[in-house]
Amino acid sequence: MHRETLLVDADDTLWENNRFFEDAIGRYLLLMGREGLEREAVRARLDQTEKKNIPRHGYGTRSFVVSMEEAYRALAGPRWRRSILDEIARLGQELGAAPTQIFEGVPETLAYLSSRHRLILFTKGESAEQTEKIERSGLRPFFEGVEIANEKSVGAFKQMIDRYRILKRHGWMVGNSPRSDINPALRAGLNAVFVPSTMPWDFEQEAVRSGEGKLIVVRCFRHLSRYF
Repeated sequence: MHRETLLVDADDTLWENNRFFEDAIGRYLLLMGREGLEREAVRARLDQTEKKNIPRHGYGTRSFVVSMEEAYRALAGPRWRRSILDEIARLGQELGAAPTQIFEGVPETLAYLSSRHRLILFTKGESAEQTEKIERSGLRPFFEGVEIANEKSVGAFKQMIDRYRILKRHGWMVGNSPRSDINPALRAGLNAVFVPSTMPWDFEQEAVRSGEGKLIVVRCFRHLSRYF
């Protein structure tokens, strides 16, 4: 087959990510419960605050901590306490130190794919945080380039097409998010491989829409070797 260009997502495609955030949210909800705040109301306010803050603060641990603090102060009102903000900050520190747990089969599959095709890591988030994850993962040598975007929009994919001179019919986005990986890539004229996450983030979920390119759905990352 032709040598393809595979743009590969990182968080929740190559390694665990959302599970650590959900663990932190669980601990946050317990903390808020001890303050007399109702669990469902806290979770709803946190989700609402995150969505509001992402355009301003971006993705990543620091933005998440800002949202946890803001949600707490809004719900607690004048009863908010500095000690609770300190606890939230510690949750963020522990989240930032979470290990990079690579999914089973990823290194072997990347080794196989990189011997046959051009691989580019295309992720989003806070640049320093994502760079650290990539370096910790040990997967950097498999990729010709690394690109960290603030948001994976159709425009961002078109910039990737131009920057790397990708022939659309031989270009693919591989990722777990319909909202950030699959749909914008298809709308930009690329092909896409959807690798559903076992623990998806609600914010990234939407119906997979058709585009100009082809769509492949695989059960796990290692199954990419069946197609490429």
